[in-house]
Amino acid sequence: MLEAVHTLSDLAKWSYPGTALAVLGHPVAHSLSPPMHQAALDRLAMRDPRFAHWRYFRFDVTPEDLPRALRLLHAKNFHGLNLTVPHKVLAFARMTEVEPAARPVGAVNTLLRTAAGWHGYNTDGHGLAMAIHEELRRDLAGAPVILLGAGGAARGAAVECLQRRCAGLWIANRTRTHLDALLVALTPLALAAKIPIHAFDPAHPPSDLPAHALIINATSAGLRAADAPPVALARLPRPAAVFDMIYNPPVTPLLREAGVLGVPHANGLAMLVHQGARALELWTGATVPVGTMRAAAEAALVK
Repeated sequence: MLEAVHTLSDLAKWSYPGTALAVLGHPVAHSLSPPMHQAALDRLAMRDPRFAHWRYFRFDVTPEDLPRALRLLHAKNFHGLNLTVPHKVLAFARMTEVEPAARPVGAVNTLLRTAAGWHGYNTDGHGLAMAIHEELRRDLAGAPVILLGAGGAARGAAVECLQRRCAGLWIANRTRTHLDALLVALTPLALAAKIPIHAFDPAHPPSDLPAHALIINATSAGLRAADAPPVALARLPRPAAVFDMIYNPPVTPLLREAGVLGVPHANGLAMLVHQGARALELWTGATVPVGTMRAAAEAALVK
């Protein structure tokens, strides 16, 4: 059964006797988080009755309503929240505490209720690293990485690459101002880790890009069938693998080109699952059935 989309007005009269979790976004009707998390909670309840009355909801909350929504959700004793677009950055400054690993990202996607307020985490980087290892049998540690994009998703990916000590980071973006802003944000972390970072225009890739790099797409190019790939793979040194954060559609133009070239590749569904599984671990303290979450996400995608 598809979980209803709730709004801020529903919170005024909200009453749920069990443990409530939720995802906040705008829009949020398309989110796979409710079926994915509820399937895992139902499986957990089969072996542990503590989870029998845990339920995961969805709320469509506009950016201007986010501060009030966070206050109300805390007052109504919601145990944990997921945040999706456009709330991850907006909520960052409203946390009572932020985990150290999330601070360089400047965004949170998982909130845990404490008596004093919300404790913020960012599980996207964990999801990325786990997905690349699971789907492509590659690790960020020691790998040269070519990152496509300079927005919020790219910043999270870049921080994860640096924190896991990649060999070097090459960032491509068409808008130079966004690229320069990301470089400024990443430079302290890169210097501390002694990892070189470089920037380039994907329309004009330099000749000294590394061979056998891991390419990560953190742009929205590929969400629509008519989109051009964010970079022409044939113009780059042959990569070791290509990972696209987009999971719907499952095959983007970038992944299609990787397939033609015979390069190992994967979409972002496993990243979605693993970032969600890490959030559920933080909320429950339990070993999460990741396979159940993946099966539920795949089933929801084909509906």
